[in-house]
Amino acid sequence: MFRDLSAFGRRLTPARPDLAARRLEGRVAAARFVDGAPRRVAAGLLDLRLDPDPEAGLATQLLYGEPFTVYELHADGLAWGQSEADGYVGYVAADGLGPDRPAGRRVTAPASHRYAAPAVKARAIQALPFLADLDVAGETRGFAALADGGFAPLAHLAALTGDAVDVASRLLGAPYLWGGRSAAGLDCSALVQLALAASGQPAPRDSDMQAALVGAALAPDAPLRRGDLVFWSGHVGLMADAETLLHANAHHMAVALEPLAPAAARIAAAGGGPVTARRRPRAAAPRA
Repeated sequence: MFRDLSAFGRRLTPARPDLAARRLEGRVAAARFVDGAPRRVAAGLLDLRLDPDPEAGLATQLLYGEPFTVYELHADGLAWGQSEADGYVGYVAADGLGPDRPAGRRVTAPASHRYAAPAVKARAIQALPFLADLDVAGETRGFAALADGGFAPLAHLAALTGDAVDVASRLLGAPYLWGGRSAAGLDCSALVQLALAASGQPAPRDSDMQAALVGAALAPDAPLRRGDLVFWSGHVGLMADAETLLHANAHHMAVALEPLAPAAARIAAAGGGPVTARRRPRAAAPRA
């Protein structure tokens, strides 16, 4: 999906001194190499941490239906492996994973639910995030019948329209959450990743990866336009127009729109430093 990601270390390389993915044999040092077992995320949101310590901070979240390769199962209920959606490596709760399957249809509403029956008054049995991948077996009474049970509103699976800015704008007001990847809470790079992915432009997870790999670099004096990305050390935002920044940020503790110039001044004054890069994502692939 992307160019060489080895510079981003253990976040994107399924290798430890004791264990590594078999495809890395001869490229990394490890006591043993194993074939991975393909799975799909079965939880609505599945937390991923870089370390097995339950007190370790949240690194990212996996969305329902995203593919995940398991390289090791722990007796304490954790699985170590790699997300096939963006390459992130870490530890997740094994009971949040289910069998592998082909890709299905994505939730395009900011959030949705799985219902016990195809009716608006039916019991909601699972929260489903934006871009959750659903295995749809059929349709009935305005609902998608899901192959693994339950029903989701067809209106929440409607085709997306607009560009990455339109997609990101759907999440205005969503709370800021370091490592989060949904309308229930997300960080700056997750907003950019989700917006680009939904508009047909796969993107890596973290802002340093995005600053290195997404689209083409802009000269410092190049005029900005809608859809451009602006980076600081540890932060990224999406330009809604030539002067307005759309970003998930810890100042508002939410996804917010604000003029770029005062936002940049505030970030610098708070110790975030100057703008470090500006990039223009490549044209989105046509939607099916």
